[in-house]
Amino acid sequence: MSMQSGEARQDDGNAEKQRHHPRLELDEAIHQPVRLSIMAILAQAKKVDFAFLRDYLELGDSNLSRHLSALESLGYIIIDKVFEGKRARTWISLSSQGRAAFENHVSVLRSIVEQPIETQE
Repeated sequence: MSMQSGEARQDDGNAEKQRHHPRLELDEAIHQPVRLSIMAILAQAKKVDFAFLRDYLELGDSNLSRHLSALESLGYIIIDKVFEGKRARTWISLSSQGRAAFENHVSVLRSIVEQPIETQE
């Protein structure tokens, strides 16, 4: 019997069990290094100023804006543009959906790093 991609045969040969490598559960939108960095910072703070993110991550305005727009379109972050006095300020925060997605992504990364390799002997 041939094995399909993602299926593993149990050692006793009685049944096939569907198992996938955890990498297939990674959120590609978060996995990109800049976006992962953004999400990690936001997971630790209530809200973060655009200028802080730009400077801390060593990005240009347009580069950071593109990444934030991608995360916002997925509902992972909330962008709040306000005026403080006469100065415009942009605050970014993690949505509850974004927090859940980030926590799941980190959990999957941990399972990849910590998962023992199963070998057939």
